[in-house]
Amino acid sequence: MDPHYDAQDVARCDLCEVAIVQSYCDFCHVNLCKPCIGEHISDDYTKHIIVPFQQRRSTPIYPKCEKHPKKTCKLQCKDCQIFLCTDCLASEQHNKEHKLSKLEEVFHQKKDHIHRDKKELKEELLPVYEEIATEITNQIANLDVDYQKFTTQMSKHREELHREIDNAMDQREKEIDENKLKHLSILTKHLEEIKQLQSLMQESLHNLNEMEDSNEVTPTIHYSSKNQEFSKLPPKVIVSMPIFIPKPIYKKEEICSLIGKLTPLSTTLEERVFTAKKPNTSVRELLDEPEVLNTIKTGHEYLRSVTCLYEEEIWTSGRTADFKCFNTQGVLQKTTKTKSGDWPNDIAVYSDGALVYSDGTTRTVYKVKNDQTEEIIRLQGWTPTQLCVTSSGDLLVTMFSDDKTQSKVVRYSGSTVKQTIQFDDDGQPLYSGNDNSKYITENRNLDICVADSGAGAVVVVNQAGKLRFRYTGPPSSTKKESFKPFGITIDSQSRILTSDSYNRCIHVLDVNGQFLCYIDNCDLECPTGLCVDNDDSLFVCEGVKENVRKIRYLE
Repeated sequence: MDPHYDAQDVARCDLCEVAIVQSYCDFCHVNLCKPCIGEHISDDYTKHIIVPFQQRRSTPIYPKCEKHPKKTCKLQCKDCQIFLCTDCLASEQHNKEHKLSKLEEVFHQKKDHIHRDKKELKEELLPVYEEIATEITNQIANLDVDYQKFTTQMSKHREELHREIDNAMDQREKEIDENKLKHLSILTKHLEEIKQLQSLMQESLHNLNEMEDSNEVTPTIHYSSKNQEFSKLPPKVIVSMPIFIPKPIYKKEEICSLIGKLTPLSTTLEERVFTAKKPNTSVRELLDEPEVLNTIKTGHEYLRSVTCLYEEEIWTSGRTADFKCFNTQGVLQKTTKTKSGDWPNDIAVYSDGALVYSDGTTRTVYKVKNDQTEEIIRLQGWTPTQLCVTSSGDLLVTMFSDDKTQSKVVRYSGSTVKQTIQFDDDGQPLYSGNDNSKYITENRNLDICVADSGAGAVVVVNQAGKLRFRYTGPPSSTKKESFKPFGITIDSQSRILTSDSYNRCIHVLDVNGQFLCYIDNCDLECPTGLCVDNDDSLFVCEGVKENVRKIRYLE
């Protein structure tokens, strides 16, 4: 192709490089015009798959059969997980009781999954990482500014310390001057006293000189000596000089502690949780008359749970040791069994299609993927009951204590406990302490909703585990039996749906727990587990009838 062509040029044939492309070989991945098709398939026309250019890369290229090289495999054994051709089926080598799936259907399902993953990666995950990178880049850019604040603060503190030290030194110098003045005053006073005595002695000496030269009898006779008085010397005034006793200069560490403390740099890892963006959905109003679209006969003994990741994979479980997966037409797709041989308490599905179930007998939560069962959580003193896979990929597990007096919700990331929800702000239990079912779901606003049948209430807490509300039934109920919720799920409008087995209906609430309506016209028999698919179709387990009802309840 001409290197001067730009992105606006139309696609051209890869063979002649001139004609506008009209077809595409899905086998060789080559653009073709009509005249070049014959040349392209001339080597072996059987292997080439020519399709219109607009349908390129849409035709599955089936693998060659290892046992029958001239055949292509268009089937897959669900039990053996191997590809099969028609000759493999005709032979006696493969177990005819094994369940088969069409590779074309599996191929297109995986293609849809790949498309969704690509879209999520491009539109959601990459932008999140871009935000993280931008956040870190901004932190690096702000380091100088942030640390300059410390330096400025330290300089200010330095000035304050210097000022206080100067003030303290000035105070000591002032005290020295005051002591000097006092000292001077004491010595001056003492000197005056001495000088006064000296003056008296001089006066006395003068008188003695006169008397010594005089011949008068009377003064001489009356003379009285004062020498004895003068011989009593005045006391010596000793004023002790003040002594400056400097405090020892502290060691470097002590000085630093006096100045203040700089906390060490600390690094912690705060978990980031990726929450998949909810698809933009238009407001869908409730139907006045919901309708049953389909009934799936499961064959479970007392059907309890239903969950679906995709429309064509509806997993069910009951009081039997097996899990069954159906498509929307009610055709059984696959079956698997619990590891212990006992019936599971509940099931859920991860975003990668892995099944997770709780086993009350072994107090364990297992994950099943590619027919491999892996233990992910084992409890002591508690029994796991109901499960919910959150939008962030965490697993919420309801559980009760061995003495059946306590219940709680625990959030796991893999096998690690991230959060425990058990008490309200007043220290009171959020959930009834018993072994009754407590089905659980996460709403689109990340609220955690539990159908506490033992308490006769739907208990809703926020993501942090703080109580938002309890729903115990509509303000004025028209139903005969008391409200005991069983299954619970949410739809694209963040409405909460919970099954009321005794009254054979579904309660529909808004995101804040306000009652909206009943779904009670579908002849439901003992409704138990619930789930809603991506199209807002409601799947309801009928415990006694062992059926799953697909119900349309939104416009």
